[in-house]
Amino acid sequence: MTTTERSYFDHNATAPIRPEAAEALLAALNRTGNASAIHGEGRASRSRLEDARKQVADLVGADPAGVVFTSSGTEADVLALTPDISRGGEPLACNVLVTTPVEHSAVLRGHRFAADRVELIPVDARGRIKLDALDTMLAGHAEAGRRPLVSIMVANNETGVIQPVAEAARRARAHGAVIHSDAVQAAGRIPVDIGALGVDMLSISAHKLGGAPGSGALVMADPDLRPAALIAGGGQERGRRAGSENVPAAAAFGAAAESAKRDLATEMPRIAALRDRLESALRCEFPELVLLVGDVERLPNTSCIALPGVPSETLLIALDLAGVAVSAGSACSSGKVAPSHVLAAMGVPERIARSAVRMSLGWSSVEEDVERALGTFRRVLPNLLRRRAA
Repeated sequence: MTTTERSYFDHNATAPIRPEAAEALLAALNRTGNASAIHGEGRASRSRLEDARKQVADLVGADPAGVVFTSSGTEADVLALTPDISRGGEPLACNVLVTTPVEHSAVLRGHRFAADRVELIPVDARGRIKLDALDTMLAGHAEAGRRPLVSIMVANNETGVIQPVAEAARRARAHGAVIHSDAVQAAGRIPVDIGALGVDMLSISAHKLGGAPGSGALVMADPDLRPAALIAGGGQERGRRAGSENVPAAAAFGAAAESAKRDLATEMPRIAALRDRLESALRCEFPELVLLVGDVERLPNTSCIALPGVPSETLLIALDLAGVAVSAGSACSSGKVAPSHVLAAMGVPERIARSAVRMSLGWSSVEEDVERALGTFRRVLPNLLRRRAA
């Protein structure tokens, strides 16, 4: 982002729209036609929608018939996480949701299971699930005749930590479970293939990879898999999600997915190098700085850091005023700042958790952004550290 005096390090919240996606969005907005109509305009709109469906499917190695467009990654998660699932008309009723304490709130709070039907797989100090604990939980449910729905994210939105989804799915499948994975942060940043992961359902989001906000998708490995619809009405999306499709947003999603897939092999190392340069310089110049989960496999674009004793919101505001956008590692609820549930599940001490900020790069990030951020840290941190000492 070299055309402004600001540097954007919040791609995990939303990425700038890619030029290809903006072009596709505008082109679709300038065309009239409901994708369900049978006249020429309707057929043209349907063609744009199906082209986008194929582009999104290609990003994650799926059958286009298994792609259900939604309004967001959150809606995709909620659509997937239901006890009422069928395949080819045969019920696959799930009795319990087995997930992790480090999931996005769309999974932790957005599911359709009763509270007493949810179990959490413990995680280690790096935020990775304990596979032995998962085995024990799955065996217990199998012995009791219960079918779990297992939901494990591919990569964490706060720390970037990558979960062993393929191995977890292999173990879950051996017990007859249905497996879902939230790949919202991973898709377009690392290779994500629904077949290689071995999951039944995958949630992704357009604006995380450079599409337009307001578009997501739930991708089924088997197009005949059908979670109970959230929105009933017409027969759109093969009856799995009613309502006139948002063709412009879907077109932008498809264009962004195609661009992200095309550039993945070159963008991954480029972005990782920028992140590593940022982390290395900060750790060298500010020994007090804590790099969380720097020693585990994680997304190439994500860095979670903390300055113990400096509240995350204080650092965020200071950086923002100086032209650098980052995200706080804490959430505000009813005016009360609380530590991140992700860091709490990892056992991170509260003093560090309350100081955590996330810096996430992406397709638009360049060397100048890193240099500007480092210069900004050099200007604002000494004063914050002095205030902390006082």
